[in-house]
Amino acid sequence: MPVRQKESGEMTRLVMKFGGTSMADLERIRRAARLVAAEVDAGHKVAVVVSAMAGKTNELVAWTDGAGQPTGKAAEVHANSDDEYDVVVASGEQVTAGLLAMTLRNLGYPARSMMGWQLPIKTSNLHGKARIGDFEADNLINVLNSGQIVVVPGFQGVTDDDRITTLGRGGSDTSAVAVAIAAKAIRCDIYTDVDGVYTTDPRIEAKAKRLPKISFEEMLEMASLGAKVLQTRSVELAMAYRMPVRVLSSFVEPGENLDQGTLVCDEEEIVEKHIVSGVAYSRDEAKITLLGLPNKIGVSAAVFGRLAAANINVDMIVQSEKRSGEYANQLFTVGRRDAQRAAEIMTAAKEELGFDDIKVDEGVSKISIVGVGMRSHTGVAETMFRALSEKGINIQVISTSEIKISVLIDEAYTELAVRALHAAYGLDKIGA
Repeated sequence: MPVRQKESGEMTRLVMKFGGTSMADLERIRRAARLVAAEVDAGHKVAVVVSAMAGKTNELVAWTDGAGQPTGKAAEVHANSDDEYDVVVASGEQVTAGLLAMTLRNLGYPARSMMGWQLPIKTSNLHGKARIGDFEADNLINVLNSGQIVVVPGFQGVTDDDRITTLGRGGSDTSAVAVAIAAKAIRCDIYTDVDGVYTTDPRIEAKAKRLPKISFEEMLEMASLGAKVLQTRSVELAMAYRMPVRVLSSFVEPGENLDQGTLVCDEEEIVEKHIVSGVAYSRDEAKITLLGLPNKIGVSAAVFGRLAAANINVDMIVQSEKRSGEYANQLFTVGRRDAQRAAEIMTAAKEELGFDDIKVDEGVSKISIVGVGMRSHTGVAETMFRALSEKGINIQVISTSEIKISVLIDEAYTELAVRALHAAYGLDKIGA
């Protein structure tokens, strides 16, 4: 699907997305409206994607929990109510879409809301975790071409049988990128509570620097490794269709953020490439070790097949043979919330799998360095390991990809490790 083309005789289309903190109250909605109006005044045809007010989705989810679970004959008829769950939690975005459209009209700009089913954004029928499929953009483009601002509730879509779905937490980012692709926009601007993508978390390292540009590949790694700026699926979608995404602060007035933000784009558009662009971390890690696992064909498939069947995502995997060679110790990491369930699954299969014992450690963190410059520079890993060694930090597990090195360490050393690596690669000097 082509993107970024300017149609003959048409103003360029732009998609703007505002997150929950940007929609938190009426004053912030008014500020968002002013930012939208400024882009319209600059000659863009604008579609806006909005999240629910901060905290509202949690409140709606709590209401669905309060409705209870089916029991007795009800459980026989309805195994779950995931479809009705989506109806409830999708309503938060509907409220902010209507409020923003009203606010824009009150400023003198023609605007209208369009729900996911009105566009329509077609999704799979996996309620609560739906994925976007087809997006028929004719309705959206026709309204944009009529001169109206379109306000779209993020996080939602509709199945082929016209049931409302939601895309999972952070799904509004994915909605925004999908709308930008369908509308053939020049860019998707994500307005949030930070003014861009930083070399690391500024709450840990005060010397963290905002990156003017970052490649799709780097941003995807950063998002999957714990950076909270953009949702992973939104970056995947943007990279697949080469849709530029800009991260901006919504806590400014029009004209105040001209030189701010971070552009997520093709690597070729970045003139000055850094060996390492960022340090990411995740405390949501648990290490599971299977001791004395038979070292024979098919055992690993049996281990990870059981975890996959339970929808448990596995990250790092290390296997080391014992001296006899007949047995091995197998170590892998999962999300902390899945640790006990993974351990229960393994323990239940202990006799069949044939291992001696299992250990679970939830006191670990994953620290990662990311950079496209790693492809063409040597010594990157040595710098990482030396910097951690000098701080007395022991590395438990190592995993690598073309543009990433991750290590597992004791959680107590998380902040020290981040600061040490940020200094070791000179990230505090970016832009200096």
